[in-house]
Amino acid sequence: MQVWKDYQAQHKDRFLNELLELLRIPSVSADSRHNEDTKNCAEAVKQRLVEAGADKVEVCPTAGHPIVYGEKIIDPKLPTVLVYGHYDVQPPDPLNLWDSPPFEPVIKDGKIFARGSADDKGQFYMHVKAFETMFNTNTLPCNVKFMIEGEEEVGSGNLGKFLSENKDRLKADVVLISDTAMISLDTPSLDTGLRGLAYMEVEVTGPNRDLHSGVYGGAVANPATILAKMIASLHDENNHVTIPGFYDGVVELTDEERKALNSAPFDEADYKKDLGVDELWGEKGYSTFERTGTRPTCEVNGIWGGYTGEGAKTVLPSQAFAKISMRLVPGQDWEKISDLFAKHFVSIAPKSVKVKVTPHHGGAPYVTPTDSVAFKAASEAINATFGKQPIPVRGGGSIPIVALFEKILGLKTVLMGFGLDSDNLHSPNEKYGLDNYYKGIETIPYFHKYFAELSGK
Repeated sequence: MQVWKDYQAQHKDRFLNELLELLRIPSVSADSRHNEDTKNCAEAVKQRLVEAGADKVEVCPTAGHPIVYGEKIIDPKLPTVLVYGHYDVQPPDPLNLWDSPPFEPVIKDGKIFARGSADDKGQFYMHVKAFETMFNTNTLPCNVKFMIEGEEEVGSGNLGKFLSENKDRLKADVVLISDTAMISLDTPSLDTGLRGLAYMEVEVTGPNRDLHSGVYGGAVANPATILAKMIASLHDENNHVTIPGFYDGVVELTDEERKALNSAPFDEADYKKDLGVDELWGEKGYSTFERTGTRPTCEVNGIWGGYTGEGAKTVLPSQAFAKISMRLVPGQDWEKISDLFAKHFVSIAPKSVKVKVTPHHGGAPYVTPTDSVAFKAASEAINATFGKQPIPVRGGGSIPIVALFEKILGLKTVLMGFGLDSDNLHSPNEKYGLDNYYKGIETIPYFHKYFAELSGK
């Protein structure tokens, strides 16, 4: 569609500058010090939706951070696409590892470096600009609804209630999300599923106060040492998770599915070089693609205790802490897994310490049908702009709300991401390629076009 290309070329610089403005807002949902920033970001998203041509745009309050909703209904008889995204971002820590301030976007080597650039401000904003392109060129082929939330990075705890209370307003034919990655711009792919999540915090307490490590060391259990041993015991010699019942019900891939998954291009040497590691690690008997997309995991996200300041302080800490997340696959229930973890972790603690386990949030795994009209529309959209059909792959990340879209709204989801695994999501120096951003804006209108045509409404 030449009219789309012309419009996007004409407004290319503005599209970028608007995204940079969003990236300057430190909308960190996990940190209450940024509550006002998340509100400001929601208002900014509302304003951009209005400017793009959406109607009934509002900032909807929740018990936590607000949800931005907007729509454009051109004909109730036409199919409706519900676009989901999130404007909240991960904490930027550790700040000393950033090459530039996380909320002062820098463009370098054709990439935007900023927290939220790929996850998910850059990706959801592609949909806003794609919608603007179609609306302002009078080529919008279907109805579009937007639901952009502010709590995805902390588990979307209030979105389920919002869905239940707004079923009529959110009626649609499919959910479209860009919050995932593709293999590369040379090898486009589409995620066919996401892993679930169970996120826990553990606390190990020994003596009633920090102790002098010379006076008491060797006579009193060190909570940091005990915690390290307990965490180490969560995997066996084959890197298999040792929590009893953890793998019960896990759906294994068929031989055909494993073959198809592993047919995607993968250069192990480049993979290791990019990560700065000499050897890969994971569950024995599975490939890297299988480990990161189709197998459950148990990982430490943070660990602390005792003295961590400058210089030395010879102390035996009273407490030690860790945050642990488990990525889950079809056949696993996140609430059951959370319970299994808590019982197991308490059971393996020696009597010399006390253990407290606190669940934070979680979500169910999800697999999207590859024979649906929506998936076919996404495949054809990518083929139209990339010149090749996308490879179906499994995503290793989690979007907790996706399973609820089906449970509460009865809607399937298409995961059409334009990021890369190397974009440093959740890490310092997060980045998003300018080519990826513009390619998404170019491709998304084709999804709406093909979805409307294939739906036959």
